[in-house]
Amino acid sequence: MFTNRARILVAGLFVIMLAVSLQMKVYELAGLAVMFIALLIWGYFKQNTIVLAAKAFHVKDYEKAESLLKQVPNPQWLSKKRRGFYEFIYGGVCLQKRDYAEAEQHYELAALYPLRTANDHVAALVHVANISIRNGNFDKATAYLQLADKHKDNITAKMKDVIQKVEQELKKHKK
Repeated sequence: MFTNRARILVAGLFVIMLAVSLQMKVYELAGLAVMFIALLIWGYFKQNTIVLAAKAFHVKDYEKAESLLKQVPNPQWLSKKRRGFYEFIYGGVCLQKRDYAEAEQHYELAALYPLRTANDHVAALVHVANISIRNGNFDKATAYLQLADKHKDNITAKMKDVIQKVEQELKKHKK
């Protein structure tokens, strides 16, 4: 749960601690420092700044969320849960910027990964369906709504209402 700059600073402090503990021949502390350095490196590749971006996104600070997401150099190296969340948040940021093509790509990717809840998964599917309707791709919208229907038992009433509205919009355009 560090920014990349903070992660480097903390790792630097542990490197100093490692050097001092090796100089003083306190190998237990040296081992502990190595363990924490390894944990910070693992976190960089598998977790990165996703939690911080999610917090910024939750309070509707989309610029900060986007800048934190851009700090992730290789999203494909993130853990599966973090990758799904990365794509979901990035899709939301793109949606706020009205960049629908990129939002659609991110939501499609988010739907491929496990998300926090079934509601989040269905939200990603519904966003893709909604963007597809906007773009006139009604077959794709129908397919994504069918995927969302498979989770109807595990979602909230609010999400069911959203699905119903998108289905009505699709029916209007198909006629």
